[in-house]
Amino acid sequence: MSDTLTDVAEDRTLRHWTFRGPARVKIGSEAHKQMFCRMLLETHNPYKPAVIEWPELPPDALERLCSLPIWDIAVQTEGRASIAVHTYAAQLSDPLLREAITMDGDEEARHKHVLSKLIAAYGIDIAPEPPYPAPRDAEWEWMRTGYSECIDSFFAFGLFRSAQQSGFFPEALVETFEPVIQEEARHILFFINWVAWYRRTMPIWRRPWHALRVAAIWVVLVWQRLAIAKGIDAQGVAHDSNFLPASSGVISEAMNTRDLFALCLAENERRMSGYDARLLRPRLVPTLARFALRFMKPSRRKPAPAKGDAGHDMDRR
Repeated sequence: MSDTLTDVAEDRTLRHWTFRGPARVKIGSEAHKQMFCRMLLETHNPYKPAVIEWPELPPDALERLCSLPIWDIAVQTEGRASIAVHTYAAQLSDPLLREAITMDGDEEARHKHVLSKLIAAYGIDIAPEPPYPAPRDAEWEWMRTGYSECIDSFFAFGLFRSAQQSGFFPEALVETFEPVIQEEARHILFFINWVAWYRRTMPIWRRPWHALRVAAIWVVLVWQRLAIAKGIDAQGVAHDSNFLPASSGVISEAMNTRDLFALCLAENERRMSGYDARLLRPRLVPTLARFALRFMKPSRRKPAPAKGDAGHDMDRR
């Protein structure tokens, strides 16, 4: 197996996983916990950022990559995420949950390492990183990170695919960065199932307070993304967005909003379709996207022909 990209057979195994448990898995049960934890642990891709061979880019592609106004935000987001996840994992007494959430945090830290290596390889200038202190309320930050990924990764899936289809990202760079994008799908699946399991297993008297905390997190996340849309920089709240959504206006110039939403829905489904169907899927953001599509006029332009099919080729391997 390569340290950078897995071979064909192993890659398919990691993207197609089924839990060998009871035919029906009750949400909140021990079997449910075993299922979503085992999914994350057993589909871990062991690539090593330190040995990734970043492809040489032609001048125009290099200029497009360096012009994306998102690299500071991207590195800082992953840095905060890894600290938040690791802090929450450290306080857990359940050994399986602690192992799985630690793995999640390790992968978030690896995303930051990948981005740092990419930035160094292509000479991209970024601002100095701020410190990443451990959060005071570990559970809050763990949930805020999880729900944030549910929003940002949904759009990242579509934007990454759009960048690949249009040739904005060269095929070699798409192949190299693909494992990072797929990991986000696993993280979302894990988090959504953890939330459902956690809610079912907590005492009834705690559930109203938990619901209020979740509602507050969504208010914070919506407010932050509105701030990003208004152009607040990384010194404010804007640095809690994933790198691809922050660049949507640049990457998807040739695609209208309706086409982009449809592509995000298709990619969201594709990236999660290989994992056990008994695992819960995220519903809120996809449902909102489908609702929004009802009010958007179909595009009159023909879609641009794909310049490669790396993401779909990986599913067919």
